[in-house]
Amino acid sequence: MTAPAKPMGPIPPGFAVIDGELAIAGVRARDWVARAGGAPLFVYDAGLIAPRIAAFRAALPGVALHYAVKANPFAPLLQWIASQVDGFDIASGGELAAVQAAGVAGPAIGFAGPGKRNADLLAALHAGVVVHLESAGEADRLFDLAAQSGITPRVAIRINPDFELAGAGMRMGGGARPFGVDADQVPQLARRVIAAGADWCGFHLYAGSQSLDAAAIVAAAGASLALVARLADQAGIAVPACNLGGGFGIPYHAGQAPLDLAAVGEGISAALAGRATVLRDTRFTIELGRWLVGEAGVYLAEVIERKHSRGETFVVIDGGMHHQLAASGNFGSVIRRNFPCAVATRMDQPASEIAHVAGCLCTPLDRLGDALALPRAEPGDLIALFCAGAYGASASPAAFLGHGPAREVLAGAV
Repeated sequence: MTAPAKPMGPIPPGFAVIDGELAIAGVRARDWVARAGGAPLFVYDAGLIAPRIAAFRAALPGVALHYAVKANPFAPLLQWIASQVDGFDIASGGELAAVQAAGVAGPAIGFAGPGKRNADLLAALHAGVVVHLESAGEADRLFDLAAQSGITPRVAIRINPDFELAGAGMRMGGGARPFGVDADQVPQLARRVIAAGADWCGFHLYAGSQSLDAAAIVAAAGASLALVARLADQAGIAVPACNLGGGFGIPYHAGQAPLDLAAVGEGISAALAGRATVLRDTRFTIELGRWLVGEAGVYLAEVIERKHSRGETFVVIDGGMHHQLAASGNFGSVIRRNFPCAVATRMDQPASEIAHVAGCLCTPLDRLGDALALPRAEPGDLIALFCAGAYGASASPAAFLGHGPAREVLAGAV
């Protein structure tokens, strides 16, 4: 018996159809695959990212914008976006090397992450980046390495706040966390950092990610400003800069609406205007990854065969969760829900069947679409999975079962 259709998320705006086929940056999906040398393939459209950056600038004037490299570290993307944003936030020595290869160095880079190795810290010292301390022990190691190297470290403290970002898909602050220094321990560490002669750069908070609730994001920013002001007063220090984190989400699933950026901008701008006197000269940054690049990416995979099993239809593709783990529901999801999906080579045809989109891996976990209403897809057709620009290729187990990584291309870069 055929399973009933299940809903899927909305296809992001900005994509066109040419001769019945999905077009990305004005080029048909089949042509992208041919140019790249085959599928599976990620296509990232810089032409869809640039308006996001412009919208952020308009909504939050005076607030610096950093790109969170973990969202998508594809080298051509980093090289392009380096000229569009004010800096980068990284979380490993590998990401530092990638950003340096894109031509960026110095205090425009903030280095967070709870497990920095000595080699990572040493590389950060020589690159002149701002190290966001996650513990007193990390401070000890950094200062020892700095003394041995004769380099004055640039230092900020990442705060583990006493609140969370409500509605966040992934909560990274509040409670017991491996991230950051608990708020009550921050003043003592800040005084110690300054006494050690470090280049004091301020604070960093990150309460959570993937929130579509504008009011919750504004509330978290307001709480962050109040917390930073209180800690600065307690420590008796100035705050040169403060990274307020990000957390802006995108709609992956049915029933989700895009984040109201205007409301976020109005709320955060009002909170900044009313900030405490101790923060009057503080420079503020927001770091964004997914919100900037997530909806600009499409994952294309070719249909290998159609299979019928006990009354249900499976469209088997040459890609899968080893490239797009999040779409399979195995990347932080409690309940699996469908990402937006289409038959890229039949965009002008109505849905005519209910089918599961199954990957090529030999595991029942490898399902990228569950009971989708789609046009009939035949071998040779292309399946498109949207919202693939963030936490796709680099966040998926590409080595699993030996099928190899997907190709990647950047489109629309000027």
